[in-house]
Amino acid sequence: MIFNPAIPDVRRKHMKNKALLFAAAACSVAMLLGGCGSSASKTAQTNGGKVVITVNNSEPQNEIVPGNINENAGGRIGLLVNSTLVTFDEKGNTVNEDAESVTPNADATQYTVKLKKDKKFSDGTPITAESFTKAWSFVANAKNAQKCSSFFQTIKGYEDLQKNDTKGDEQLSGLKVVDKYTFTVDLNQPDSVFAIKVGYLAFAPLPESFYKNPKAYGEKPVSSGPYLFKSWDHNKQIELVKNPAYEGPRKAQNDGITFKIYTDGTAAYRDVQSGNLDMTDNIPDTETKTFQKDTTVKAYNRPGSVIQQFGIHAKLPHFDVTTEEGRLRRQAVSMAIDRETIIKKVLNNTASPANEFTSPLTPGYKADLKGHENLKFNAAKAKELWAKADKISKYDGPLTFTYNADGNAKSVFDAVVNSLKNHLGINAETTPVPTFQEFRNACEQRQVKGAWRAGWMPDYPSPENYLTQEFASVAADGNGSNEADYKNPKFDALLKKAASSKPAEATKLYQQANEILLEDLPYIPLFYANAKAVMVPSLKGFVMDWQNMPLYYKLHK
Repeated sequence: MIFNPAIPDVRRKHMKNKALLFAAAACSVAMLLGGCGSSASKTAQTNGGKVVITVNNSEPQNEIVPGNINENAGGRIGLLVNSTLVTFDEKGNTVNEDAESVTPNADATQYTVKLKKDKKFSDGTPITAESFTKAWSFVANAKNAQKCSSFFQTIKGYEDLQKNDTKGDEQLSGLKVVDKYTFTVDLNQPDSVFAIKVGYLAFAPLPESFYKNPKAYGEKPVSSGPYLFKSWDHNKQIELVKNPAYEGPRKAQNDGITFKIYTDGTAAYRDVQSGNLDMTDNIPDTETKTFQKDTTVKAYNRPGSVIQQFGIHAKLPHFDVTTEEGRLRRQAVSMAIDRETIIKKVLNNTASPANEFTSPLTPGYKADLKGHENLKFNAAKAKELWAKADKISKYDGPLTFTYNADGNAKSVFDAVVNSLKNHLGINAETTPVPTFQEFRNACEQRQVKGAWRAGWMPDYPSPENYLTQEFASVAADGNGSNEADYKNPKFDALLKKAASSKPAEATKLYQQANEILLEDLPYIPLFYANAKAVMVPSLKGFVMDWQNMPLYYKLHK
């Protein structure tokens, strides 16, 4: 899930889901936003004896439709309102939610899904096998233009739903309803991760009412999860209340969550200090040096799974990843960035340098993969590579870096630009966009001409999620979160082989795929962001999970 560095930027990311298929939400790094939320109400608002927890967020990019969320702001809401077949505990372990069981055949080419009986949506309609098969087909169908379509690529019939003449209601041929609470999933290739992948938000069930008007539904969705959607006052707040009928593993320990929309991280932080907000996980850069010593709040700071990076389109002139010039320039830019100094002086040691494309919390992570030296600061080597590229074709810039101004990106990208000017001697500059929503739209519509801020929050605990959704050909061209439109057949082949391999072999294949990325650098990794937050002293139950996501349902007073 594309991460929104305004909320500890979610690609989403959400679109973001574990053990075999990691995932983001969006330029997935824009969710650590701060505040324009109302400060009129005190923390843990009490309404008729009920405790409502107030927390930070940014304005979601789109309506709350599970298959169309690939960024952190919308993902936070979607995960609480919707259920999935399986969910994950704070460490990323799989726990059944709507599913009684998800069982593969011998070669993992077919799965049989048995549902828990008598579960209902909040509109009173039953959650059945068709609630899943019809929803998955809707997301997969190209006619419906859902951002998470590529998650369904391994299900038989997916290619047929990508044709230009689809009407939008065609169903995936690989999905078969056996009875009211049972369905089978036939895959076009082995996928040992599928039983984990179905914990991602895009695989949520949908009620029949959704299909009448998906856009209107997304403004006030029906619930199957631990919270009911109460209201959305755009750019101000989103209110969720406890779902009394929910009987799953994420039962709410509070009476509701109100997400206050902030456009300034400092404002959210100040609201926590003054008791007008219960929690923010958007720590402004100006506070990272002192927030753990701030006696007015409780602080949280742990290693995290979110990777911060920036993208450069695969076909950008002079940076074309299929050419020697392009690869030389990308490697030169990466080597000219002094990550250690940025982390120390700008981020106050609340991050660690990136050395590959997953995270230290990801199964199979390896810090010394072939090509990791391309992420190490080496000014002399950077100049050498840039000069070689100039001999092929002269480039005078400017190289622009676009980010959302309502997040915490300014200081980081100012430092990146200064590194390139000082150590590479090139014309580099920043181009901020006012809001995360505008920024994400520009990224998705391929309107950004230079580099852009990006980040990834996993959707499920697996390297597959980081690698497939951001870099596989099937996730390019608007079908996923591969917004660089990077396409490498060798990389794709390794991912395909890994999907049908046993865990130990799959790990090696994912590492080999990672090494291709370290050579090509379709995105340039910067650092792994710590999971950070501050809260009022009276707030209890706070923990961040494997996604760097607060477990909102555990919060209480």
